[in-house]
Amino acid sequence: MANATIQVKHIAFREWLILSCLLLALTAALSFSNVLSRFDMVLYDHFMQINSHEARDDILIVAIDDFSLSELGKWPWPRQRHAELLNKINAAQPLAIGLDMVLPEEEGNNTDGSPSGDQALANAIAQSNRVVLPVVSASAGKGLTATLPLPLLAASARQIGHISIELDPDGVLRSVFLREGIKGEWWPHFALALKDVGQNSAAGTEKYLPGERRPAGLHNTPQPGIWQRDYQMHIPFYGDKGHFRTIPYVSVLRGEVPADYFKGKYVLVGTTAVGMADSFPTPVSDTEGSIPGVEINANILASLLDERSIHFAPLWQVAFYNVAILSLALMAYQMLSPRKALITTGVLFLLAITGSLLFMRYLGVWLPSSSALVSLLIAYPIWSWRRLEAAIQYLGEEFSLLEKEPHLLPEFVDDEQKQDAALTDTLENSINAMRMAANRVRDLRQFISDSLASLPDATLVTTTDGNVLLSNQAARAYFAGLGMPKVNDALLPYLFAQMSPPQANDQTSFSWWDILDLKHTANMKLGIEVRDPKLQDVLIKSAPCYNADKVLVGWIVSIINITAIRAAERSRDETLHFISHDMRAPQASILALLEMQKETATALPTDEFMARIEKASRITLGLADNFVQLARAESQDYRFDEVDFQNVLMDATEEMWSLAKSKNIRIKTDIPDAEFPARIDRSLVTRVLTNLLSNAIKYSPRDTTITCRLSLEQHLADAEIVCSIIDQGYGIPRAEQNKLFQRFQRFKTNEQPKNDGVGLGMVFVKAVLDRHHAKIDFTSAPNEGSTFNLRFPASLV
Repeated sequence: MANATIQVKHIAFREWLILSCLLLALTAALSFSNVLSRFDMVLYDHFMQINSHEARDDILIVAIDDFSLSELGKWPWPRQRHAELLNKINAAQPLAIGLDMVLPEEEGNNTDGSPSGDQALANAIAQSNRVVLPVVSASAGKGLTATLPLPLLAASARQIGHISIELDPDGVLRSVFLREGIKGEWWPHFALALKDVGQNSAAGTEKYLPGERRPAGLHNTPQPGIWQRDYQMHIPFYGDKGHFRTIPYVSVLRGEVPADYFKGKYVLVGTTAVGMADSFPTPVSDTEGSIPGVEINANILASLLDERSIHFAPLWQVAFYNVAILSLALMAYQMLSPRKALITTGVLFLLAITGSLLFMRYLGVWLPSSSALVSLLIAYPIWSWRRLEAAIQYLGEEFSLLEKEPHLLPEFVDDEQKQDAALTDTLENSINAMRMAANRVRDLRQFISDSLASLPDATLVTTTDGNVLLSNQAARAYFAGLGMPKVNDALLPYLFAQMSPPQANDQTSFSWWDILDLKHTANMKLGIEVRDPKLQDVLIKSAPCYNADKVLVGWIVSIINITAIRAAERSRDETLHFISHDMRAPQASILALLEMQKETATALPTDEFMARIEKASRITLGLADNFVQLARAESQDYRFDEVDFQNVLMDATEEMWSLAKSKNIRIKTDIPDAEFPARIDRSLVTRVLTNLLSNAIKYSPRDTTITCRLSLEQHLADAEIVCSIIDQGYGIPRAEQNKLFQRFQRFKTNEQPKNDGVGLGMVFVKAVLDRHHAKIDFTSAPNEGSTFNLRFPASLV
């Protein structure tokens, strides 16, 4: 069985190891490839929507919106108007102004003959010295070229920045390049140029420039017709469309905005009107699906000012993250139950998603978790299938072996169950076989428990190290009587710690741990005799028990109470001693007298000879009578009758009247005028009373009084008859009072005469009282007399 268990563990571990390697390899492959990139981007977009931030107060958008178009007329507007706008904004001294309008051509003269507004706009740009103009890439048929602002305007601008947009394969804008150029000429991004102007720093000297660098061959070597890019920055969008504060173009132009409203702020001027703005879909776009370019530039500017960006983690970090998540799930599959493993899988699924979100929000790192999510979705079903398959296979083999084992208990399988078994599938057959095996185990356990409980002796079943696994009622009751109510799970040597240890046969010291030692098996099968804290004699035996592979699995320990046996042996020894001494002495005296009587020289007078023979014979007869009475008192032959106890007392006093008369002792009775009903064996109780009266007469001097008193004491639930016998005798010494009810104990003070008693009378009294559930107590002092109180249960209707 142990080998089978080990084999199952190896099979399960091998299955788990193979599956783990395959799943981990799949997860790593998915992490290094772009197979799940679309799914990763879906998660990325949702996280970006959750990861919104409050818009900066120092970024304003002057929007060419539908309201302004309705107020100022259709586009394009005269550049003189733009010059007026710039002059109003310049008056408030903003940090930087981004004019997000492509102005590559001259405006031309107005219809009224007035000069074009190019010069006025150039003058306004130059006067401000804070304006950034855009440059865009355009296709010229032989590759891309840069479309720069009108040279007049470009010469007046503080900086020129590109506004090129990088769309992902799914058409969503998630990143921009902070530097782009052609033929060795580079331009910063429009938002980066605004930041440089606002912070009064030259282009290319930025201390914070996020984004992934392009390979050196793509950004160092100028190539004709090829647009070059570097520093790809993933935009940490602050929010959806309208997130940044926007002011209509016409409101600023009319002076409706306070003069200092733009002071110390970044101002972006661009189109937001429907159908006119260069809008693009972004991760944070709502149902409208796009955000105007000027607002995208505002998001980029805010992230540069806040030094926030999204860094895509290297592929090895992505693979490590996903593999680590899956590894935790695989360990759970090996260590936990299926239900807990399923819960763990769900928790890890949420943890993978939450981890990616937290990395993005607090560290600005994008760790895509789709590889781990896909692996988790397929890992648990595959593992459950493999484990179930292996379990069914193993159970089938084990059940086949189990069927070949002899059945200890009878089993009943009807024909209907056999027919149902033939119609069920493999899994259900395995379940039915498991149910049958479990029933067998339960029946066998119940059989063992019932057998253990039915044992009359205290029995314990322990592990190899002495920890108690099972105990029967007798064992629990025995140890509870010793003040140890908890037996199961206790350590066996500690249960026996308070008992007197025996001495080993080889005179070596004994330890209770020897009970659990195979070296002492032979001795422990015979048992060791000890005395427990209650001074009971017990015999302790132990035997090893083995499993089917003959491996030691525990011990069976029995505790046999031999107190009664040892008491009987002591009684036998005392009786033999008595017969060999006390009863032999008078018989020997008779034989000696007969031998002396044969010789004339030693012969005694006939009267003296007969008197001595009579005395010895009476002593022998009295001893024999005492033994017979004691034997009857200790037997089961009792005849209980309903009697009036005062009649029994009167019979006993009448019987002792002549003995008391011989010593001139008066027996006085003090009995109230009432009935004293009791259920007793009249003859034996009468003998008890005569024994006590006889002792009172024997151990009292002449001319004294013995008082016999009866009373009925009523209690809450019952009543008892109290019979007191009070003498004026020699009393019992205090040192010997605890021996009063022991066999062959005789007491004598210096003042009292010699007595021929053998010490069985009080033993007889105690035996009879115990069978009647009665009690006896006494008080006695030397030369002050004794008082014996007998307490019998009253038989009241």
